[in-house]
Amino acid sequence: TVKLGLYFGAWFALSAGYNIVNKRVLNAVALPWLHSTATLGVGGVYVLFLWATRLRTAPKLNGPALRALLPIGALHAAGHLSAVLSFSAGAVSFTQIVKAAEPVFTCLLGAAVLKQAVSRGVALSLIPIVLGVSLASMTELSFTWVAFGAAMASNLAFASRNIYARLSLDKPKGENMTPENLYGVLTLIAFSISLPFALIVEGPKAYAALSAATMAPTALAAAVAKTGAYFYLYNEVAMLALNNVHPVTHAVANTIKRVVILLACLIVFRNPLTPLCATGSAIAIGG
Repeated sequence: TVKLGLYFGAWFALSAGYNIVNKRVLNAVALPWLHSTATLGVGGVYVLFLWATRLRTAPKLNGPALRALLPIGALHAAGHLSAVLSFSAGAVSFTQIVKAAEPVFTCLLGAAVLKQAVSRGVALSLIPIVLGVSLASMTELSFTWVAFGAAMASNLAFASRNIYARLSLDKPKGENMTPENLYGVLTLIAFSISLPFALIVEGPKAYAALSAATMAPTALAAAVAKTGAYFYLYNEVAMLALNNVHPVTHAVANTIKRVVILLACLIVFRNPLTPLCATGSAIAIGG
């Protein structure tokens, strides 16, 4: 219990830091595809450094094991990109409200993939989550369909990633595939998949966008590096937590984490919430 408490506390704090710095970068330069890829690259450099210096024992993967992890890495890339696109198109608070619906996706996928029945209590708790997110979305002042759709796509991708990652933890492949190393491998796979798409979509306009950035180049580079560090570390801690709890429990903790992020972003960015939006948020989180 103490170990899980430490995992959850570090996960929540690092996640709040990521959301704040991430939004500041996106406000400074509108390149969400390249930014999401760069944050994955920072994590990749970090874990490769750990392996190269033997501060962490490197994993050993054979061909079949790597092929088994490719779809999980692809889901990680899709979930991260979708979330960053949502952050770029709307307020961080709104994205977090919509992403509070992730347990719904996790329950449905858990029943379909893991063949685990959902209890009546859990099923009933999904109703206020759906109603609360719907109410908050309809009354959110910064609502855009891009922000809403991208956040929902991120819910689906990350819920799928967690389910299949949990299956991978139950059936270890290769050597030294600890939860930390699993996340490191998934980060490298996600970066490799994201890079060509980011260059195709935003490469031609990157120079103009960077020239018009409202943040100095050195400050921007430091902020991107900090965003990547926050993102990698909070997800690694989350993966450690996932190794110790059921995926639905993990998704519920993820929703509680959004309360911390929501409050932190409301304080930092001062995004206004209508009374109905605040009510919908409370209903969803209460569920």
